[in-house]
Amino acid sequence: MGSHGTGKHSRADRRPRSKEEAAEKKVLPDVVGMNLQEGQDTMQAAGFYILNDKDATGQNRFQVYDRNWVVTRQTPAAGRKVTVDTLITLYAKKIGK
Repeated sequence: MGSHGTGKHSRADRRPRSKEEAAEKKVLPDVVGMNLQEGQDTMQAAGFYILNDKDATGQNRFQVYDRNWVVTRQTPAAGRKVTVDTLITLYAKKIGK
């Protein structure tokens, strides 16, 4: 019942690296206080492209014109070292509201 070098056990050792293992880690920039467009641009310039944005007031409004919104919070927090395929959520409120 042992493996002769051609069974499942030997193939498991040669499996490709998972997406998480292969993803590069970088430090998240701080975009709180920036307008939403600038925050998104800054994240992308740092190598983070999986971005989500939410209405920080909980009103679920759509950010149609990103420059009219200011980032009030981000998750994960700035300064953390995370993989570039991490989902980054920017919470923003409409400027003046």
